[in-house]
Amino acid sequence: MKRSFPGAIGLIAAFAVALFAGRAAFEAKAQSGQAGGSAPAERPVKTEVATFAGGCFWCVESDFDKVEGVVSTVSGFMGGTTPNPTYKQVTAGGTGHIEVVSITFDPAKVSYKALVDHFWKTIDPYDAGGQFCDRGESYTTAIFAHSPEQRKIAEAAKAEIEKSGPLKQPVATSIRDAGQFTAAEEYHQNFYVTNPVRYKFYRYGCGRDQRLEVLWGKKAGH
Repeated sequence: MKRSFPGAIGLIAAFAVALFAGRAAFEAKAQSGQAGGSAPAERPVKTEVATFAGGCFWCVESDFDKVEGVVSTVSGFMGGTTPNPTYKQVTAGGTGHIEVVSITFDPAKVSYKALVDHFWKTIDPYDAGGQFCDRGESYTTAIFAHSPEQRKIAEAAKAEIEKSGPLKQPVATSIRDAGQFTAAEEYHQNFYVTNPVRYKFYRYGCGRDQRLEVLWGKKAGH
C-alpha cells in the first residue's frame, strides 16, 4: 500500500516559515553582537619544517606520521640542481637530488631535537651507499637544516651518535643546508596508506626493519 502523508504541503510550508523566522532571529542577534553558540576563532598553529632523507621516502613518511606533533609529511626531492626533477630522473642519477620527506610539525608538541633523535632510529646512519636494499646516491641519508639552530642541533646529535652509537665507526649521514624542495608525484604520497599490501611487502623484502632492530633494538623507530 502506498504511504500517504496527509497535510504534507502544509507541514512543508510551516517548516519553511519556522526556518525563516529562526534565521531572521539569529541574524538580528548577530548584528547586535548577542548571537549565542558562537566560539572565538582558534589561533592558527605555529608550525615549523624539518627535512630528512632516510632512503625510501615511503618508509620515512610512515615512520614520522606516527610521531605526536607531526602535522603533515610530503615525499619529494632535495639537494640537486635539476629544476623540478621527476622520480624517474632522480633515481636514474645525475640530478644530484636525493629522496627526502618534508615534515611540518608543531613545536609546541614535539621539538626539532626529538624529531632528529627519532630520525636516527629509523635509518642505518653508517651506510654511505644507500639504505637497506635501495642503493645509489638518491637513497643516501641526510638532514637538511632550515636554520642555523636546526644545523646546530643536527650536528650535535650526529656527534653523539658517533661517540656512543651502536657501532663505533663514522656516521655517513650528512648535515646540509636545506634548498629547493620538489614534491614527488602524487602516487608516491601516503603510499603506505594507499597501497598497504605492496608497501608492507616492499618494506619487509628490503630488510629495513630487520636491520633497524639489529642496530637499535627496541629503540628502533619503525
